[in-house]
Amino acid sequence: MTRTTDVLVVGELNVDLILNGLARMPEVGKEVLAEAMTLTLGSSSAIFASNLSTLGARVAFLGLVGEDLFGDLAVERLRAKGVDTGPILRTPSHATGATVVLNRGEDRAMATHMGAMAHLTLADASKERLATAGHLHFASAFLQPGMFPDIAALFRRAKACGLTTSFDPQWDPAEAWDLDLPAILPSVDVFLPNEQEILHLTRRATVPEALDALRPHARTIVVKQGCAGATAATGEGTFFQPSFLNDRVVDAIGAGDSFDAGFISRFIAGEPVEACLRFGCLMGAVNTTAAGGTGAFQDLAAVMAIARERFHA
Repeated sequence: MTRTTDVLVVGELNVDLILNGLARMPEVGKEVLAEAMTLTLGSSSAIFASNLSTLGARVAFLGLVGEDLFGDLAVERLRAKGVDTGPILRTPSHATGATVVLNRGEDRAMATHMGAMAHLTLADASKERLATAGHLHFASAFLQPGMFPDIAALFRRAKACGLTTSFDPQWDPAEAWDLDLPAILPSVDVFLPNEQEILHLTRRATVPEALDALRPHARTIVVKQGCAGATAATGEGTFFQPSFLNDRVVDAIGAGDSFDAGFISRFIAGEPVEACLRFGCLMGAVNTTAAGGTGAFQDLAAVMAIARERFHA
């Protein structure tokens, strides 16, 4: 089958209702006011897909949403950014997922209704669908109980179809961190946790200890460390990239997903890990200059203008 897509994203799809400018975080029984409200495309997978498409990759999305207004919004926002939404499934049985995000400075709290995204399964990611892409990206394992038991099988299927692969586990709302990484990682080319996620997943106290624990199973591990930068571990060694600091952060929603988009855009182009790390950190910083995970990614020219003007990159 002809590979018509650079990257197929398989994952959760929902909307975000973002409240910015809170004087303080809410307390039970009390009310606080927000200075601004944004209803926008949400979910790690969708933000990654949208921003990766803006960076020039051919991207398709496979997910599950309801037959409702939030589902329409999610699909339309992806399509507007050039993402192929043909593989997205619609269901009358479940509402589209939604996350309410409360922002105060660089702190945030979130509440999510999984809705339809909890019901995507391995059967929806057929070999025929995978074979149309050159790379598979999967994210938010703990928000997809329908896919969770078969994550290793999904990546094995992708490798059997000749794809390269990446995996961003994201936060576990239950905080159990019961993910079978020794079974999953041998079929993952790039593993993309943040610092807290990798420490919880490995039950280790430091990033070097966590990397040592995963090296026997992994190919490339990339740890996102927020304002500190990012670290990558490969068979050739360990690499570190400082962050591009933004002194006027709007919010940090989707910064990690934008890092992923920057990194993978360079990875599928065959660039070395140091270049992937640098561009990932740069795109994570660009993300923080506008509200929501996709606000700063209007088009490629605008993204690169922000990179030059705000970060001298």
